[in-house]
Amino acid sequence: MSEQSVDPVAKPPRNRWRMAFFTLLAVNLGVMGLMAGAVMRDGGPRERMIKDLAFGPFTEALSEEDRKELRQGFLRKLPDFRADRMAMRADALALIGVLRADPYDPAALRAALDQVQGRMQSRVAVGRDLLLERIDAMDVAARQAFADRLEAGLRHGGGKKGD
Repeated sequence: MSEQSVDPVAKPPRNRWRMAFFTLLAVNLGVMGLMAGAVMRDGGPRERMIKDLAFGPFTEALSEEDRKELRQGFLRKLPDFRADRMAMRADALALIGVLRADPYDPAALRAALDQVQGRMQSRVAVGRDLLLERIDAMDVAARQAFADRLEAGLRHGGGKKGD
């Protein structure tokens, strides 16, 4: 047997890198989810709801009245908000279970990430539609003030809340 013989049981290095990549990706998504959950938990229910819209600087640049309208719109479109948040938590816990499973199942990880992504995309779509409705309803002065606050927030990493 030569010095460079290959162990038939060992996995090729490529598969190890792929598994490591997806594991790190999943862990990062899990950590981001936990951090987002902590941020949402720290505010009141109304503030958590507006943060769930996931449009950061855009929602921060809205006036208090516009944020109030967004919250009300969000409640109309997702009346069972608490159940939705609990389902997101269950998705995250399922993902953690897949990560801890031995043997590792890449297909199960993909399915768990697809579930998380689908639920997040649904919420982002609701937030996007509500934000567009709010901006469409603004007159020229309100829209320009919104643009000014958005620009200031993006430039300075923050901005004034409301008007």
